[in-house]
Amino acid sequence: MIVAGVGSRRGVTAQEVCAAVRGAMERHGVKLHEISLMATPAQKGSEAGIMRAALDLGLLLVMVPQSQMEAAGTRVLSHSERVVALMGVPSVAEAAALAAAGRRSTLIGPRFVLGPVTCALAREAEAS
Repeated sequence: MIVAGVGSRRGVTAQEVCAAVRGAMERHGVKLHEISLMATPAQKGSEAGIMRAALDLGLLLVMVPQSQMEAAGTRVLSHSERVVALMGVPSVAEAAALAAAGRRSTLIGPRFVLGPVTCALAREAEAS
């Protein structure tokens, strides 16, 4: 399972979110059919652009609680002091993807930034 984690500024459009998700997919060689979920912090739950993008991409949208964001935040690759101050984690997209993909998940690569949206892809750990 691959999860697309999304972070954004307020008021983003579905087109901006979709473009960032597609950019992350292209950068990391992932196809849309390989992505199982889109994840974002619970605080972003009212962002119409994120909700619409998930629908447009045919992905289930998961709202990640702050406690899970913080737990996953220790495993991110990117670090923004501004994001830490605002959201309590070093990278919203990376933490959301990791949290939704499970405790042993890993990032496919660092977040992809496109304008006001970031997207990170995390892969669920394979069963051993």
